[in-house]
Amino acid sequence: MRWQRFQMRLLAAGLLAAACLLGADEGWIGMFDGKTLDGWKAGDNPESWSVKDGKIVGDGERSHLFYMLRECENCEFKAEVKINHGGNSGMYFRAKFGPEWPAGYEAQVNNTHSDWRRTGSLYRFADIKEQLIPDDTWWTQHVIANGNHIIIKVNEKVVVDYVDEKNTYRKGLLALQQHNKGSVVEFRNLVMRMLPPN
Repeated sequence: MRWQRFQMRLLAAGLLAAACLLGADEGWIGMFDGKTLDGWKAGDNPESWSVKDGKIVGDGERSHLFYMLRECENCEFKAEVKINHGGNSGMYFRAKFGPEWPAGYEAQVNNTHSDWRRTGSLYRFADIKEQLIPDDTWWTQHVIANGNHIIIKVNEKVVVDYVDEKNTYRKGLLALQQHNKGSVVEFRNLVMRMLPPN
């Protein structure tokens, strides 16, 4: 009888753990199939983007690659990122589609570029000066945009927690940046999820 009760408790604990794991993934949408750029569109210089070994790679002239299937008003945006020495990139959110430098928020991707704003910065709103990530190293960058409250996490550590009193950008697209020739950036495991309206 005790053995049966122990087994039932073990089963219940396992089911609870499974439910928690499923709940943690609830609502996340995969943005990249690992093979093509379906659902993505470059604002200019599309030749700067390719798919290699299950990753989106930016390498070439300045370009921004927009995810065209959903807009972000209140959302989360997460990816694994790697960038070369001296490289510069970013993860845009609530951005306007178009050529050159899009209007929108940017979560900076830059470990050793000459621009002093480093990885994890909310570019020009809440900037980080110290280098958090070594070059040529994979890390996870996670953006949470909920109304005018913006959080950026690097490897699950909160590095920016900012309230934009002006609510500068309210709605727009998610995008990846290829900043300049010589920068080589890679993205994988790109996901997003919508958050309820405020």
